[in-house]
Amino acid sequence: MSGSGVIILFGGTSNERRVSVASAQHIAAVLDEAEAWFLAPTGAVHPVTRDELAAFERAFERDFKPAAAAAFSSVVSAFESQPSRVYLLALHGGEGEDGTIQRRLEARRIAFTGPGAEASSRAFDKEVAKQVVTGAGVRIARSVHLSKDPKVMRREMAEMLAIYRRIVVKPVAGGSSVGLYHVASAPDADRAASGIEESGEAYLAEEFVSGTELTVGVVDGPAGSRALPPSEVRLEQGRAFDYEGKYLGKGTKEITPAEVPPAVSRAAQDLALAAHRALGCEGYSRTDAISSPQGTVFLELNTLPGLTRASFLPQQLAVEGTSMLSFLEGQLAIARNRRDRG
Repeated sequence: MSGSGVIILFGGTSNERRVSVASAQHIAAVLDEAEAWFLAPTGAVHPVTRDELAAFERAFERDFKPAAAAAFSSVVSAFESQPSRVYLLALHGGEGEDGTIQRRLEARRIAFTGPGAEASSRAFDKEVAKQVVTGAGVRIARSVHLSKDPKVMRREMAEMLAIYRRIVVKPVAGGSSVGLYHVASAPDADRAASGIEESGEAYLAEEFVSGTELTVGVVDGPAGSRALPPSEVRLEQGRAFDYEGKYLGKGTKEITPAEVPPAVSRAAQDLALAAHRALGCEGYSRTDAISSPQGTVFLELNTLPGLTRASFLPQQLAVEGTSMLSFLEGQLAIARNRRDRG
């Protein structure tokens, strides 16, 4: 009965939908009675059998194509057809994580997992998130919003390089290390600028903070918010923690728990808890940070981090001694309580 009354919503329009499919596969394997609905890039919603979802291979490398025809022309009509169910959001990026889906569910008083619309919207915009957590005393990496004018954009990157010698250029909204550029030279900046122009997205240039890369899950429960054991990301020389490194295991090593002194681990956990609370998250989140000689620095917070078998949050829950089933049941309870309190 662990998944009775639950609908796993996955897919979506963002460039992170492959990760979403892998998250849904893991969740469905744990929640034995949950239904699965695929939100197609067209906006239509397709029911997916558990067997079909489980049988899909190489989810990080291939697009999922549902066998069944769409049951609903839009996600709104899907929600309105089953308003009493609990929606377990296995969406990542785009409208699934920026507050859009959450706002539609809240408007209909439908239960769903993960932070609410306002927290999701704030956290998804990396610039807004940094402003909010700074107000809570969290140290951030300095950044500048890049102009969409190609000439101005290149000049801004050159100015940042002159100050910091190495910068990270990434979308203002987005995750899973998609569209991330490490820039240490003029040719690097040209490559980044070309990619940005092609994407049409808003970008920021951020100082590269040297240190140990850590990521920390925060989970809410009856006793309040708690930080999980941090994970550490180690890169091979010349590699970046991009999509291939994160999901295809190329050039990266993930270590959970992080092999850092207890004081460093505690500092990262304190930062993640402060960010989670400052942004108003409810349910769970995951914060990326750098432990530098100057202290622990906030990079960004993910409101619907990956729940694939290989993802950081499940790794950290396992180290803590918490099963995925216990975690998911706790999140479903939070979702129902939030709906019932109105």
